[in-house]
Amino acid sequence: MSALIGSPLAAAEVQIQSAGPVVELTISEQVKAAPDIATVSAGVSSEAPTAVRAMADNAAAMTTVIARMKSLGIEEKDIQTSGINLNAQYDYDRTSKRQIFRAYRVSNRVTVILRDVSETGAVLDALVAAGATDIGGPDFSISDDTMAKAQARKAAMDTARARASEYAGWAGYSGIRLLEVSEAVSSNRPVPVMAARSADAITVEATPVEPGMVGTGVTVTVKYEMTQQAR
Repeated sequence: MSALIGSPLAAAEVQIQSAGPVVELTISEQVKAAPDIATVSAGVSSEAPTAVRAMADNAAAMTTVIARMKSLGIEEKDIQTSGINLNAQYDYDRTSKRQIFRAYRVSNRVTVILRDVSETGAVLDALVAAGATDIGGPDFSISDDTMAKAQARKAAMDTARARASEYAGWAGYSGIRLLEVSEAVSSNRPVPVMAARSADAITVEATPVEPGMVGTGVTVTVKYEMTQQAR
């Protein structure tokens, strides 16, 4: 009985032959649209003489914050814990030149997806009122940018074709032939309009949030052969 021993398949590299000169272009295009999702974060920090007490206090505070989120209509699937940290805190005693233990500090942070961007400011204010000691974001995005990416691809290919034709004409050729296309996709978001904010900074006025526009883009690299069309 003989055994068949398989060997790894090597990736085949396709070599496209060209008779004329080749022009390679990298084109980036972006399509902007109104965002329909805002991502924010909310954190709670607590200090206590013991680690157990600090964790218990923090758990109670975060439970209140999460309950407030749910009361605002935010679904459980859109609330995700992003980090829990426990650290001992020390003060420096200049007299003894030693670190003196002060307390244990616990921080708990959740990331929240808001599917109604118009409520972003009100939600942030409500979270601070519920006990969040710092908040971050918002980061705006598009839930489904399929159409926007398709528009960006078409625009990039149209630009590449037109530019390659120009190069061909300048070089004395009458036509072009597409040889190769590769793509890189990017999602470009605006800088958050609101940085981390302490509960001490809250005012009577509601927090203004302007979602603006967000962009979805593609970068295509294309190779065209310069050709002479038959007359």
